Amino acid sequence: FFSSGSAYDLCVIGGGPGGYVGAIKAAQLGLKVVCVERRGALGGTCLNVGCIPSKSLLNNSALYHQAQHDLKARGINITGLSMDLGVMMKNKEKSVDQLTKGIEMLFKMNKVTYVKGHGTLTGPNSLSVSLLDGGEEKIEAKNFILATGSDVMSLPGIELDEKTIVSSTGALKLEKVPEKMTVIGGGVIGLELGSVWARLGSQVTVVEFMDSIGGLGIDAEVAKNFMALLKKQGMNFKMKTKVTGVERTGSGLKVNTVAAAGGGEESLDADVVLVCVGRREFRDNLGIEALGIDMDGKKIKVDHNFRTNVPSIFAVGDIVAGPMLAHKAEDEGALVSEFIATGKPPHLDYNCVPSVVYTHPEVAWVGKTEEQLKAEGVEYKKGKFTFGANSRAKANGDETGFVKVLACKKTDKLLGVHIINNLAGELIGEACMALEYGAASEDIARVCHAHPTLSEALKGAAQMTAFGKAINSP
Repeated sequence: FFSSGSAYDLCVIGGGPGGYVGAIKAAQLGLKVVCVERRGALGGTCLNVGCIPSKSLLNNSALYHQAQHDLKARGINITGLSMDLGVMMKNKEKSVDQLTKGIEMLFKMNKVTYVKGHGTLTGPNSLSVSLLDGGEEKIEAKNFILATGSDVMSLPGIELDEKTIVSSTGALKLEKVPEKMTVIGGGVIGLELGSVWARLGSQVTVVEFMDSIGGLGIDAEVAKNFMALLKKQGMNFKMKTKVTGVERTGSGLKVNTVAAAGGGEESLDADVVLVCVGRREFRDNLGIEALGIDMDGKKIKVDHNFRTNVPSIFAVGDIVAGPMLAHKAEDEGALVSEFIATGKPPHLDYNCVPSVVYTHPEVAWVGKTEEQLKAEGVEYKKGKFTFGANSRAKANGDETGFVKVLACKKTDKLLGVHIINNLAGELIGEACMALEYGAASEDIARVCHAHPTLSEALKGAAQMTAFGKAINSP
């Protein structure tokens, strides 16, 4: 630990994606940096109880589901197939442990001081840290980056115990496969974790208040096709339905619902209820109120340089405006550190930040949806290419989904790309690059793509958009 009162160029509060990336970037640019993390493990929600552990379970549950339902048709016969949930969980924990230790190693290599404890701002250039090992430490710094992320939340009257009424955190460490699971909320997190337990044998019902799944930003056509695919996998959906409460019964749980429009009372039996109704910005005991830091609703208000109204304090990630995504926070953290170190103004176009639902198949998109373009009065053209017409998908026996490309009707400038496919999260990167650099759909259509690859479906959709026809599609 450092001596009390020693000054740093930068103190980062929070060791999640925005915080640890910002800390490393600043150190690489020559600043003396300290990072304060209350969890005691770096990586934030994403690495410890979010993105990473869920992807481990998503991948391995998909393999199990494939072994049960798909391999026989491919000429691969398995007898005595079984699933060991304990081993699956250990694999998840192993990946998390290796990655958190990896960040600690990067801190040491880049000479970032790491302090474990809860930090509270006591002034524009001072922080008090309640150390996890006991005691208190004072930190002084020329600049601060607030990167405290977000936390799970529940509905009024529904108390999480992380055993039977669980958030995403509890859903990642269930000790057995529940016979029946009700998921409250049909957004990204609910669909991902619901699909994990459905593949492992649970009867999963998703209750969603809105009339479509996938959460904010998903294209309506994509959402409709997505739900049909999940239904085929055995997931059930109750749309336009409001949960009014969860009761404990002698045999488990009872989820009470009503139609969102009113009336239509109904109840669902469940062994586990997973509550996925969004996340709340984590600002607990951060000290921003005493410093008079301006707020914009529930978000910390920042200017175009991510600076608050207190000049020495910046904020990034879930606690500021924009999508609550790890990769968005990472970019903001790096950009703000670069600004503090060099004066280079940060720039991040949220329209070019991709979203991915890591189910099977995956759903990914970047840019505008058809609904957004219609609402904005933008004239557009679109092209679709199904993976059923893609040679690699056909050879793989995995033809699910399509690519949809949206472009300006007058200029052909790319406006949005939407993909349903098992590798949609990987395929969307090319679309992000094209959108960021202002490409036209014709640019993608004329770029040589390797054959046979799934990426040719994006090229085919771009051909449809640019020329009205694609070479490999009727």
